[in-house]
Amino acid sequence: MLLSKTKTAIESIFPLEIKEADYARVGYHLEVILDAEKVVSLAKVMMAQGFYLEDVTAIDLNPDMEVIYHYAHTEGCCRVTGRAYTPRHAPEVPTIAGIYSGANWHERETHDFFGITFKDHPYLVPLLLPEDADFHPLVKEDGKVKQLKDIKRAEVKEQAGAPAAGEGKPAPAGGEKGEKA
Repeated sequence: MLLSKTKTAIESIFPLEIKEADYARVGYHLEVILDAEKVVSLAKVMMAQGFYLEDVTAIDLNPDMEVIYHYAHTEGCCRVTGRAYTPRHAPEVPTIAGIYSGANWHERETHDFFGITFKDHPYLVPLLLPEDADFHPLVKEDGKVKQLKDIKRAEVKEQAGAPAAGEGKPAPAGGEKGEKA
């Protein structure tokens, strides 16, 4: 129920792609690919659906950087990953700090490490690097950047034993009470 309700709500913002994923293999139930301009719309939908923001990070790819947003729900097991792309030569996406205040630090850290500008961020100053740093440690040299098409993503298929969204967390290894086999 939570998964289908969330998927329907996300479809209202017209993402480029939305697909269900195998939680046991990839750690999330929905993957949402969207234009960078839609990250605020996704954040609003996720907030309205009762999700919290786990983190914001990025991957340096060619020709674009991938900005990744992980959301989770406290009622039942449902995780959503949002992916937006921005050009490597001028990486910029809108901030979601006005929706999720905790995004402030995540966006600052991502800016430190990848040089991505979060447009309209209230305080985009270095979080971990010195203020005079003129480099971004996770940005690769041009010849060492992987192409997006070369990144292997986990396949989306059902696997026995994986919890459906909203069914709670998987049982601990070794049985119901967690005893070892």
